[in-house]
Amino acid sequence: MPANRKASVRELASAAYELDAGVIEGRLRRSAEDGRWMLDDVKLEKWLAKYNDQEIVLIAASLEDERPIPPKICRTCGNEYTGIECPRCREARIRLRGR
Repeated sequence: MPANRKASVRELASAAYELDAGVIEGRLRRSAEDGRWMLDDVKLEKWLAKYNDQEIVLIAASLEDERPIPPKICRTCGNEYTGIECPRCREARIRLRGR
C-alpha cells in the first residue's frame, strides 16, 4: 500500500479516537463456525450492539488498498498536497498558534 494512503487512514482513525468514537482495527474475516463477521477475535455484531438505535457513520478503510491518493489543491494557499490536510497551512496554523 502506498505510504500516503496508509498514513491518511491512520490519521482518520486518530481523529475518530480524539472524538472518543469507537475505533477497531484488525483483519476482517467470516467465522467458519457461525458465519459471523469478525475483526481479529472480536465479533462485529457484539461490538456494534453498543450503537443500537443510534444514527452512526461506519467507515471501512483497507490498509492494503494499492490505489494512489490523487493530489488535492488547498483552497487557502493553492498548494498541491496529498493527505487529509494541507501541510503548509497546518504548519502555519501551528506556528501562529504557538504550538
